[in-house]
Amino acid sequence: MDEALSLFESEGPARPLADRLRPTTLGEVVGQAHLLAPDAPLGRMVAEKRLVSMILWGPPGCGKTTIARLLAERSDLVFEPLSATFSGVADLRRVFQAATKRRELGRGTLLFVDEIHRFNRAQQDSFLPYVEDGTVVLVGATTENPSFELNGALLSRCQVFVLKRLNDDALETLVERAGPVPLTSDARQALIALSDGDGRYLLNMIEQLPTSGPPLDVARLAELVQKRAPLYDKKQEGHYNLISALHKSMRGSDPDATLYWLARMLEGGEDPLYVARRLVRFATEDVGMADPQAVAQTLAAWDVYERLGSPEGELAIAQAAVYLATAPKSVSVYRGFDEARAAARRTGSLMPPAHILNAPTGLMRDLGYGEDYQYDPDTPDGFSGANYFPDGMDRETFYRPTTDGNEAGVSERLARWSALREDV
Repeated sequence: MDEALSLFESEGPARPLADRLRPTTLGEVVGQAHLLAPDAPLGRMVAEKRLVSMILWGPPGCGKTTIARLLAERSDLVFEPLSATFSGVADLRRVFQAATKRRELGRGTLLFVDEIHRFNRAQQDSFLPYVEDGTVVLVGATTENPSFELNGALLSRCQVFVLKRLNDDALETLVERAGPVPLTSDARQALIALSDGDGRYLLNMIEQLPTSGPPLDVARLAELVQKRAPLYDKKQEGHYNLISALHKSMRGSDPDATLYWLARMLEGGEDPLYVARRLVRFATEDVGMADPQAVAQTLAAWDVYERLGSPEGELAIAQAAVYLATAPKSVSVYRGFDEARAAARRTGSLMPPAHILNAPTGLMRDLGYGEDYQYDPDTPDGFSGANYFPDGMDRETFYRPTTDGNEAGVSERLARWSALREDV
């Protein structure tokens, strides 16, 4: 690049700033030292010129394509790029044929496949023989969890390396490389925040800014650039990561983290009714008998949202989420029901004891149905202590209440009833 040219001046109409600033050495790649440092996995591979097929998994704008290109250069491999979004079987066949001929001449090929998760299973399987025999070193890039999106046969032949979202220090380095940027200190920090960890998006925003004039403040910056949409795919890993974060924040009794993850999901476009359903599930699984009102609260929030819609109804969902986060927790019913189901499968078709069976006919009375049944409300303690398990099955304890919230009183009553039962 001509050093006399400003970084804001194009050498050609098709060369955006992000391309002109693309690193030319692995040492210039920001934010990925855990992989690229001399003593890190990729750093050691490059030093030994011994690359293996790999999957680079990370968010947009973190350097996956650049790293793949530099790996090829440092390892003396021909760089063959493909995009799974635009390529098909014919493109793969062409690349494999070229790589095979190249190998016969003693040259290796690094096949870079961007968005590799978009290839279907058959297309992914087509890589296998060429990866196995070393015709190509495959470097696949993906923004999605490889364990969900790539088939096991391909994954078993590749190492997965996780690239990090660019932090503020890495993004600040990119701003500095872009040359003088006319921004106030606050606007500079706002620009970094707007990029949401995406280095390419950051440089694209910088390219929209004027190259001269007084420094732009935050308000003027907001008029010139558009905020990057949050990374969130309702059908992919981002969806599962955020609902997991919300669920565990409520379980950990942290209302502030709960509100944050709820806001992240809704800002990302999640269906509020999906969140409402998950809150009802949490109320039964994680709060349970410690606060039986939790179910009523979450069902009410669901109902409010259906009546009001967004954005007003989202407040009801937020209130229910905070209620759950601050409620006492108990999984006693959840675990007890699992144990009871296992016992039911184990014991099969054992009949209930005859004394708790109704006897609407004379024959049934003659067979002992209902005989000696005790009506608990008529007993002195309101508790008969009768056996309600089937004959041939020992009594088992499935429900073990905690001493938290409402279950504290339940636990005391069960202990009293257990003592009365022993006296029967």
